[in-house]
Amino acid sequence: MDKNQIKQALQKVLESKGTKKFTQSVEAIFNFRGVDVSKPENRINLDVQLPKGRGREVPVVVFAEQKLALDAKKAGIKDIFGKAEIEGLKSNPKKLKKLAKACEFIASPQLMIEVGKNLGQVLGSAGRLPKPIAGEIEPAIAQAKSRVRIMTRGKYLPTVQCAIGTEKMEEKDLLENFDAVYEKIKGKVGEPSIASVYLKMTMSPAVKITAPPKKEKN
Repeated sequence: MDKNQIKQALQKVLESKGTKKFTQSVEAIFNFRGVDVSKPENRINLDVQLPKGRGREVPVVVFAEQKLALDAKKAGIKDIFGKAEIEGLKSNPKKLKKLAKACEFIASPQLMIEVGKNLGQVLGSAGRLPKPIAGEIEPAIAQAKSRVRIMTRGKYLPTVQCAIGTEKMEEKDLLENFDAVYEKIKGKVGEPSIASVYLKMTMSPAVKITAPPKKEKN
């Protein structure tokens, strides 16, 4: 994909932001051709680390006990659930859905089964199943805060949409984040299967990233 065309589309989107009472997300939309998402093996479910972050503070929920739980508390995490609290969260679907809408989730390997058994249906449908914590808690929290998940929605919609940052971020940082998302998707479906790509903000029209004009042969 031509980097100049990406930059031009992003500039056009950012020029249309106007004045809003909230910070708008900048989003990328990918439409596919020849990808049968009715087949489970073709559905897209990817995690992407945005190299320049998401441009906003992202709350993280930690499922852990003992030392990991204490370390998470020291790192400033407010929502920490051990085994007993996981079972209690299951009986409070309103709170669980609220967390699933706003937060990222990580879990100690020892509690992954408990989370899946008790909370998997709600978290899975929201695309929020936790990532296991490998090693120290602080790097895991940092990764969760900069991670976006890209999923096809439904069996017959060959399209995905994800945030690449916010309107307050530098243009070059948004471009770097877009590139990380694009490369991940291209690695999954192949570039020929990407029919079109659009950029937009939360409240703005979508702008298509157009291919550069082909040079005429002499």
